[in-house]
Amino acid sequence: MDRGTTRAPHKTGAGVWLRRYHDSAAAPVRLVCFPFAGGSASYYFGLSGLLAPGIEVLSVQYPGRQDRHAEPCLESVAELADGVVGQLPCDGKPFALFGHSLGAIVAFEVARRLPGPAGPGLPVHLFASGGLARPYRPAGRSGAFGDAEILAHLRAMGGTDERFFSSPELQSLILPALRADYRAVASYEAPGPGRLECPITALIGDADERTSPEEAATWRERTGAAFELRVLPGGHFYIDGCQKQVAAVVTAALAAGPGF
Repeated sequence: MDRGTTRAPHKTGAGVWLRRYHDSAAAPVRLVCFPFAGGSASYYFGLSGLLAPGIEVLSVQYPGRQDRHAEPCLESVAELADGVVGQLPCDGKPFALFGHSLGAIVAFEVARRLPGPAGPGLPVHLFASGGLARPYRPAGRSGAFGDAEILAHLRAMGGTDERFFSSPELQSLILPALRADYRAVASYEAPGPGRLECPITALIGDADERTSPEEAATWRERTGAAFELRVLPGGHFYIDGCQKQVAAVVTAALAAGPGF
């Protein structure tokens, strides 16, 4: 389920929330990547390698997984976003945010929290991957997801090794993080009509049964700047088979930005 590498992460000196997997600290721009529900920082190891050394990738490690497994999981998008904001480097380097699924919402909430003068500044771009501009909730959903619902939802989205669904041992390791992340989704209330000042690129798989291109396009409502929708081949976890295409989209968007 983790979908990430087992390589040991390199900590960045910015705190326990961020991981750098490749030597790209001298890059002129930084990309901060946010995992999906149940995911971990190492999911972005491959993308980091494709973008280095021209773009520095910092991958967010939520509490309760991999090397933070002993920490309690957080159960709200606000807590996750607040934790990341407090750890972002304030060195003046331009940076962008990339989030997949739940990570897209967390990245958006981080961007909303950044206008303050003491922080790292505003992001130059937001990449919202595989997710809606409004939270996902099944019809009639008002409370937390049960384990059976979580497992059924994972299976429906595809891409998870079938061995996970028949292994109580694996489930005991991963379900605590999944429960917390699904509670974060269920409790999230999208903000009002306020818009970001940075461009947004929404990315989605053409066979994603959870989010259609039309639904992904609602990210347009969240920015007063440029918007682009990119549809790539694959399902909800289209990134697994499209890392080179995703790297090309990110590189082109950041190269077109001011100062690059």
